[in-house]
Amino acid sequence: MEWLNYHHLYYFWTVIREGGITAASKRLHLVPSTISAQLKTFEETLEVKLFQRVGRNIEATEMGNLVFQYADEIFSLGKELMDTVHGHSQVGRIPLRVGVVDALPKTIVRDLLDPVFKMVEPIRLVCCENKKEALLAKLALHELDIVLSDSPIGAGLSVKAFNHMLGECGVTFFAVGELSGPLKQGFPSSLSGAPMLLPSQSVTLREELDLWFESLHITPVIVGEFDDAALLKAFGQKGDGIFMAPTVIENEVQRQYEVSIVGRTEEVRYRFYAISIEKILTHPAVLTISTAAHHSLFA
Repeated sequence: MEWLNYHHLYYFWTVIREGGITAASKRLHLVPSTISAQLKTFEETLEVKLFQRVGRNIEATEMGNLVFQYADEIFSLGKELMDTVHGHSQVGRIPLRVGVVDALPKTIVRDLLDPVFKMVEPIRLVCCENKKEALLAKLALHELDIVLSDSPIGAGLSVKAFNHMLGECGVTFFAVGELSGPLKQGFPSSLSGAPMLLPSQSVTLREELDLWFESLHITPVIVGEFDDAALLKAFGQKGDGIFMAPTVIENEVQRQYEVSIVGRTEEVRYRFYAISIEKILTHPAVLTISTAAHHSLFA
């Protein structure tokens, strides 16, 4: 097995962080020639070129930047280890690694995760936003503790995981004042012919919305479709069309985006899940999220 020389890695990491050999030599209290020799040995050991000369300066190569990213993680973990061992502020701080499906409304994600910061046990929250499939792959590799999603894990996926329903609620439609006024009367029929900003076809809620419109013979004018709920609301805030959000956060949406409620329906449902590789939740922070969702947010 090849062993990594951490002294060489540390010199390399310091040179990149300090912006050059001269600055790094001051930080390390070594002469520049010593550091240059160590870097040359490090490159020979790895059999790659870590630096390239640009004018009178040196810059990291593409491989050098990759090695730096690994080094950054290694020394960050090393510091965390020492803090924990010596009882510094990080001791006992439990990491919670959460994957967030990018279609979820950001406000509801924050409300779901908010109870974590009120726990007696200190938690270090790490959030990762991506498509559901990419997050489930990370979950399978134990790189995440849970995935927050708007739909359960499908039967066709090879990832062995379990769905934990956090809650559900109806849908509230919003628009800026001048657009919302005429639409309030006769809702939901008033939505026919009205400009509508909708989630894209890849978002779970969209299919349910389309079926609801069809059942009521409502034909809105779709002026925009979005994967990202926050971007959709930003267009709605500018008056480009009617948009929707979970009813449980309607007051906050009104305040944040300065819009009015057009109407509500309970026939279309937002659903929220925590997906984990555990059949029974055991992580204290995940248990807190689940309990608060059931007894507070979606009560």
